[in-house]
Amino acid sequence: MGCGSSAPQQTVPPSGGGGHNPSAPANNAGGGGGGGATSNAKAGASANTGIEADLARARLEDEGKIKMLLLGAGESGKSTIFKQMRLLYNSNERTDDDLRMYGVVARSNIVVAVRKLCAHLRNLGLEEELDREEAGDQSSMSVRQAYDELMAYLVDNTANLEGKSVSQDPSVSEHQILNNGKKDWVGQSARAGGAANNDAKLFLDHHESIRILWQSDTMKKVWAKRSAVNVIDSHKQYLDDIPRIASPDYKPTTQDVLIARVRTTQVIMEKYRIDGIDFEVYDVGGQRSERRKWIDCFDSVTAVIFVAALSEYDQTLAEAKRTNRMVEALELFRSVCNNRSFSDTSILLFLNKKDIFTEKIMYSDIAAQRPFCDYAGPTKDFDHGVLYFIQKFKDCLIDDDFNDSFIHVTCATDTNNIKFVLESTRTIIMSDNLKRSGFLGAD
Repeated sequence: MGCGSSAPQQTVPPSGGGGHNPSAPANNAGGGGGGGATSNAKAGASANTGIEADLARARLEDEGKIKMLLLGAGESGKSTIFKQMRLLYNSNERTDDDLRMYGVVARSNIVVAVRKLCAHLRNLGLEEELDREEAGDQSSMSVRQAYDELMAYLVDNTANLEGKSVSQDPSVSEHQILNNGKKDWVGQSARAGGAANNDAKLFLDHHESIRILWQSDTMKKVWAKRSAVNVIDSHKQYLDDIPRIASPDYKPTTQDVLIARVRTTQVIMEKYRIDGIDFEVYDVGGQRSERRKWIDCFDSVTAVIFVAALSEYDQTLAEAKRTNRMVEALELFRSVCNNRSFSDTSILLFLNKKDIFTEKIMYSDIAAQRPFCDYAGPTKDFDHGVLYFIQKFKDCLIDDDFNDSFIHVTCATDTNNIKFVLESTRTIIMSDNLKRSGFLGAD
């Protein structure tokens, strides 16, 4: 089943006006059955007219609708932009059930990040440095003790499984758990999945160890080399705020929701009405295994927003460790732009995660990455770096019909930035759509 919308096909029962029914009561003499047949024919014609009018109205509504796809490689920020659009254009507030799910996801995201960072610390040979560190506050354990605990429970799973555990008792409902003797507001969420719920429990068990290790000087060195293990950069905001997220009263903020990482494994659609225009926006999974589902959404697309992460020039794919993420994004952009399905479709490029790119170029040289060794601009220069990658994406096009106004440098977690970009994007899409329809002359 495709993603495009279409008017439902309705069937009309055949009218039975023409033939003689021997079981029907007789009419007045000389009247025969003609009056009934004429009446039925008129009723059938009226029904057909009504259905045709409904179909015509549905067609007009469908033609006036803006259908947008968010495409790009995995973890580029598509779903964050999708969530921003919901925040900006959907008046319905998130329910407590939504927030509990995101609370579980946020806690789980922290555990996933810490697993990767702890394993990376060991691989970098920095364990001895932990022995020389002291916890920066009146902690009950040393940095090394915190690290050893996390390795045992989160990474190597060598700890006694019947050791620490979050309390549960029969008086607490199924979706709730006890946190420091209090009912935890977030509790559990079936929507988050079993793995996320298990990791969220581990977070509550070991949040103090996570906080101590995260604040250490050794972990700062590991964080600077995080590109090797594909830790999601924005989750630093979670790691900087462990006590709040570990609190029994924790309720996710808008920012927590925006940076929560839930892998998209199905096509998700939201409808918005903005200034009298209907928009349908589709978010799809970006991992290679999910892209086969994209084709279902290619019908009658008005615009494609292709999202690529600027900051991933020195990272590799989670599903293909030898493939540079930026190279993957460039090849994917090439295939999207030159796909015949989008020959009459507006394609916009969002170069996302500019905030992380700004930070990363201070210590990770673009030219030091083998695929981008032709970069000749100055090191640590944001503008030159951005222009270099913009040209790389332009080089993917067969023709030159790609206006610079179709390119935006974004930070998907910054609501004000995304609001400005989306307003500009909406104007461009509607104007371009009118030109393609012949209502506006070409430039």
